[in-house]
Amino acid sequence: MVDLRSDTVTRPTPAMREAMASAPVGDDVFGDDPTVNELEEYVASLFGHESALFCPSGTMANQIALQLHVQPGSELLAGGDAHVVTYELGAAAALGGISTRTWPSVGADLDVEQIAAMIRPAGYPSVPTRAIAVEQTHNLGGGSVVPLSVLQSLREASEGIGLHCDGARIWHAHVADGVPLAAYGAVFDTLSVCLSKGLGAPVGSLIVGSRERMAQARVIRKRMGGGMRQVGILAAAGRHALENHISRLAEDHTRARRLAEALAPLGVVDPSKIRTNLVPLDLSKSSLDSPALASLAAKQGVLIAPMLPDIARVVTHLDVDDEGLDQAIVVLGGLLSGAAL
Repeated sequence: MVDLRSDTVTRPTPAMREAMASAPVGDDVFGDDPTVNELEEYVASLFGHESALFCPSGTMANQIALQLHVQPGSELLAGGDAHVVTYELGAAAALGGISTRTWPSVGADLDVEQIAAMIRPAGYPSVPTRAIAVEQTHNLGGGSVVPLSVLQSLREASEGIGLHCDGARIWHAHVADGVPLAAYGAVFDTLSVCLSKGLGAPVGSLIVGSRERMAQARVIRKRMGGGMRQVGILAAAGRHALENHISRLAEDHTRARRLAEALAPLGVVDPSKIRTNLVPLDLSKSSLDSPALASLAAKQGVLIAPMLPDIARVVTHLDVDDEGLDQAIVVLGGLLSGAAL
């Protein structure tokens, strides 16, 4: 099977497993795991922040960060198809008492003036805006990248408002645009960054921010059930991924563009819009919807993700080589050719 559903399906490399097996460990709830502590210090330094906190998942990292910024009864602004409001099961409201208001999403194309105009000041009877969340890269935007200049403009236009980055795939933005990670860190008050999307680690995300905020984040993590013990074996996988798998993301971008170019004549994707490793297939003019395409492709050994009824997603990653990509092109091309209207 060629698994292109997500870049989370990767398996640890032999070198990563070796790093995990030899990692010194301690009890992280007590702050005694040296491998975790080193990972947190390393990631914080990459983004130019004071501190970081290792979490079991990106959703937990995001929701902890939102609670750092937004008190119950206050609001978060985000894009209408942002991960924090579409794929985290209403956690902002359910766990944080956070009210969410969204702007119409167009992927990474942020209208800074529109967002700034949405900010509500504190004072009766309005719900005060406390934070804005931005996704980098943008999942439902097909892995699109928000330009650094736009993010800097948003920072200037939202003075006094917390700015959080859902940076699950920020490593891809870093490679695609050549923007230093510290430049992204300078824009945001907090960031969540994922080690299992694209980088190949089996689990884990980190929140990045000030030392004071991360002390508060540790309390919230424990409250959510995210306190972990000898978790250095996982932190070691993340450190290995960061030190060995970031630069190779360019290979995934190249393969994603090659896939898009091969399928472009079928009218399902515009290769010029493929910047990173996500390839959305627009099936609105096909006789196949995304579940049907996914089902038929699976029978021929290719797994893809149906995201919306007329949008399927194909994701390149370190476990898919050129041979696997060629197989995907043949299978998807054949199915889509037969379904063309």
